[in-house]
Formats: sequence, structure tokens, C-alpha cells
Amino acid sequence: MSNNKKFAADIDQIIEKYADMVYRLAISEMKNANDADDIFQEVFIRLVKHIDTLKSEEHIKAWLIRVTINCSRKSFSNFWNKNVKGFEEGDYEKYGEEDIELIKIEEADDFVYDAVIALPDIYRRMIHLFYYEELSVREISELLGKKESTVKSQLYRGRELLREILKGGMCDEK
Repeated sequence: MSNNKKFAADIDQIIEKYADMVYRLAISEMKNANDADDIFQEVFIRLVKHIDTLKSEEHIKAWLIRVTINCSRKSFSNFWNKNVKGFEEGDYEKYGEEDIELIKIEEADDFVYDAVIALPDIYRRMIHLFYYEELSVREISELLGKKESTVKSQLYRGRELLREILKGGMCDEK
């Protein structure tokens, strides 16, 4: 097998293995599917450029998570995202019935995930990495460059806020 074919096979395997993880994290960070799609593409474009620098399976996963978070942060800092308002209920009249159904399906998430999305960024990220990506406190600590005690306290605070949101019914029930 030539190097180009082996390289393509490696990339395909990595994408297949980690696509869901990257997309879930991008959705969690960006809070909408269109922006998450952009982040997803950017992450895997960067993977192709940097594949030679990644040494192990653990390194690839950590690198993908870190790049997804960084791309999301960068996206939030650009002019467009600072100045564009989101889709609102009244905007439905501008769309056809098929479009409305697609938008509602895209927006309709599970109640708990809606509550997670409602958390402040730092707590949402901790909860997502711990529960949805099943990373340990130590792995999150290393990945984000934070002390383990900081990760634990942010997880604790995130859980408490999540509990309050779920108890108080602060999320719209679907």
C-alpha cells in the first residue's frame, strides 16, 4: 500500500471513530447545528494538515477535543457571531412548512441536554467532557491545562446548576 493510500485510510478511520464526539462537542459549544457543521469541517481539515504530528490514539482524541474547543472559541470571537441574532419563534413565518419542520427537529433536543446547553460555558464544557465524552477528571485536567481540583469544583458547580435548572423547569419542556 502506498503512503498516500495508507494516509487516506488512517484519516478515514480517525474520522469514522471520532466524528460523533467532535460533532457533539461542537453542538455543545456552538448551540446550533449550522455552526457545529462549520466547526466539524474545520477540525477535520486541521487534522489532515497535522496528522503527522499526532503520535498515539490518546493524543489524537485529546487533540481533536482541544481543537474543537479552540475553533468554537475562535468562532465566537469573530464579528459575525457577535452581531447576528439567533432564530426566534416569530421567524417561522418566513419559512415554508418543510423548512419549519426541519428547524424544529434540529432545535428539539432532549430535555436534559437542553439544560446542559443552558449552563455557562465553563460548566457546560466540563459536564459535556465528563458525561458525554466519558473523560476522567484527570484527562479533562490535562486536556484543558487546569488543576484536577479546579475541574472537580467546576464539575460540582455545573452539576448543582444543572440540578437547579432541571428542578426549576427553567428549560422549555418539549
